[in-house]
Amino acid sequence: MTRARAMVLAAGRGERMRPLTDATPKPLLEVRGKPLMQWPLEALASAGFSSVVVNTAWLGEQIEARFGSGGGPLPSIAYSHEGRDFGGALETAGGIVRALPMLGDVFWVVAGDVYAPDFVFSEAAVTRFVTSGRLAHLWLVPNPTHNPRGDFGLSADGLALNEAPERLTFSTIALYRAAFFAAPNGDIPPGNPQGTKAALAPLLRRAIEKAQVSAERYLGDWTDVGTPERLATLNAGR
Repeated sequence: MTRARAMVLAAGRGERMRPLTDATPKPLLEVRGKPLMQWPLEALASAGFSSVVVNTAWLGEQIEARFGSGGGPLPSIAYSHEGRDFGGALETAGGIVRALPMLGDVFWVVAGDVYAPDFVFSEAAVTRFVTSGRLAHLWLVPNPTHNPRGDFGLSADGLALNEAPERLTFSTIALYRAAFFAAPNGDIPPGNPQGTKAALAPLLRRAIEKAQVSAERYLGDWTDVGTPERLATLNAGR
């Protein structure tokens, strides 16, 4: 098995999913018979990635109660309890930096509220990324109707672009080096001891400007399960 680790983001409040998320954290809402975040956990385990960090905030105790320390068809799971430690979620970059001491030098990150059942978290992708020398590698998907303008462009030689005639949507699936979050790109100390909230997009745009982020298209099934309507559509098989 590979020694690379992964992080599944599961700390968000899920405001747009209310009232479903008033009593259940969004990553535990069921999609086709499984909690939403179980899909990437199983995919990581089946690809040989044996160690995962899950961050929690809103109703995070339910997530730990459901998955425990992992095992069986799941990787081993460690938790970064942002809600317990700081009273709420630290946003994406703040949460990742909080978990950095548990993640090592190179690691996957995927949101626990996206459905991408066919995505393969391959060790070959990790090897290509490590040898590339880049700070991050993103998987970009065709723009869904709720994000028609996209997020980033993609150059012919595989670099992510802040501005481009065609922009794609960031799937949330990515590989990072710990150095991506360090100075001069980021300014929060590893472990985020102060509980600083920080968004990921500014760090990505800064690194992209310096040609430090590569990317590729992903054309498999992918849904940002952000509303009750999208959840219902998935569960209806449409």
